[in-house]
Amino acid sequence: MIWRKVWKYRAGVVGLLIVVAMSGIAIGAAYVSPHDPYEQEVTARLKPPAWMAGASPTHLLGTDPVGRDILARIIYGSQISLATGAASVIISALIGVVLGLIGGYYGGKLDSIINNLVNVMMAFPFILLALTAVAVMGPSFRNMVVVLGITGWPIYTRVVRAETAQIKTLEFVMAARALGFSSLRIILRHIFPNLFNTVIVTSSLEVARMILMESILSFLGLGVQPPTPSWGGMLGEGRTYMLTHWWLATFPGIAIFFTTLGINLFGDGLRDVLDPHQY
Repeated sequence: MIWRKVWKYRAGVVGLLIVVAMSGIAIGAAYVSPHDPYEQEVTARLKPPAWMAGASPTHLLGTDPVGRDILARIIYGSQISLATGAASVIISALIGVVLGLIGGYYGGKLDSIINNLVNVMMAFPFILLALTAVAVMGPSFRNMVVVLGITGWPIYTRVVRAETAQIKTLEFVMAARALGFSSLRIILRHIFPNLFNTVIVTSSLEVARMILMESILSFLGLGVQPPTPSWGGMLGEGRTYMLTHWWLATFPGIAIFFTTLGINLFGDGLRDVLDPHQY
């Protein structure tokens, strides 16, 4: 029954296949990469893709200014992008869901404080806040994940808070209160399970946004530092060669596009499948 329902949303299935493929490439990078992403070959620098004149047959997508294989760096760069997206979403989801549950369930002054904090965070430009924090803490993979995680939680808090405030007025929650259940038990056993689908769908869509944010930070030199391959870093390195050696920035850009597209399609399909009003 569930698979028949899933198949109705073919775009979501396509997105899932893209996500699985990119995840498989990232996990098995050492086995699918044709070259060492750090290996420099100065005599083969700035070679075009294999189908162009003057190309090297051993470098399918060409090479960068120091002779490193573009395809190998894209493959290994997928590890950074997907790891950043997943890790930062876990951090932001934990913070946002906890604050949303507390504010939505208890209400009052505590809810007002949390709501005002969310408004302040969402009014402040996300990318400017991330840039400032990374610049202060220093550019590194760990700092980038932490910054993206602690600046991405308001979306979860706003969604969870609104649904918690609605669920707590339903009869089964009121019955649990009448039976003397503790607030913690009610939140964990009766309210959060009804929010799980919403959190999963929101998280799946946020992964794509975090990958884009990682690419922006790396493009600006505030993400993963060279020579570690990252898609945003490759875009930054290729921008000065855009008019003469287009492949340096084009192929990393295509990788970002298809990865985020696949995640968004999968997230939309997951939302439709998990929607209790769909039948």
